[in-house]
Amino acid sequence: MKTHVTKPGDVVRGWFVVDATGKTLGRLATEVARILRGKHKPTFSPGLDVGDHVIVVNAAKIHVTGRKLDQKMYYRHSGYPGGLREITLRDQLAKNPVRVIEHAVRGMLPKNSLGRKMYKKLKVYAGPEHEHEAQKPQPLEL
Repeated sequence: MKTHVTKPGDVVRGWFVVDATGKTLGRLATEVARILRGKHKPTFSPGLDVGDHVIVVNAAKIHVTGRKLDQKMYYRHSGYPGGLREITLRDQLAKNPVRVIEHAVRGMLPKNSLGRKMYKKLKVYAGPEHEHEAQKPQPLEL
């Protein structure tokens, strides 16, 4: 029996849409990262981007457990001395809920050029509307 080797030409990409309403942030992010990597496919290859595109809608309506809304912090640095800025999850959800899901999913992807290619297949929207109806995305139940 021969081992099957997936080639870049063999990759068939699909589109999935996920409704984040009431979903726990980390559990949603792990499933989205799994689809982006392609681990749900029998042709999965760790050195090749075989994953599908994922659209996440209603990012503003995610759920978190415990006291994470006030205790979880997001950091960014301007590059200047004293330029470290921090914002709580509650404020980030009010200001830009898309970044919360993007940050969680990005942390679960490989930290190399392959992970950056996978991350580009993620589309996140704060509300229920998205602009990818032409791709005929299939609903994904998590």
